[in-house]
Amino acid sequence: MLTLQHFLIASLLLFATGVAGVVGRKNLFIVFMSIELMLNAVNLSFVAFARFLNQLDGHVYVFLVMAVAAAEAAIGLAIVILLFKNKESLNVDDFSVLKR
Repeated sequence: MLTLQHFLIASLLLFATGVAGVVGRKNLFIVFMSIELMLNAVNLSFVAFARFLNQLDGHVYVFLVMAVAAAEAAIGLAIVILLFKNKESLNVDDFSVLKR
């Protein structure tokens, strides 16, 4: 039987993978997907705690986070597409607000 610790370890591994993707990659799309992976790791923790504590609060928070993540994904992807059209690159180092 799976315990709470199993789910939390899986969530920690997913979150650590997302952090490694954000810190270690230069491609804006990969960074964006790594942030989504981190959000899903947090959702897994919420659901695990809600399941093992027999409360519905965690499930409600997951729906809230999923709604915010969907809006963030739509806006973020639109920004990434516009940046790619203007700069023809998705390298994070190519973008700076101070440069012209």
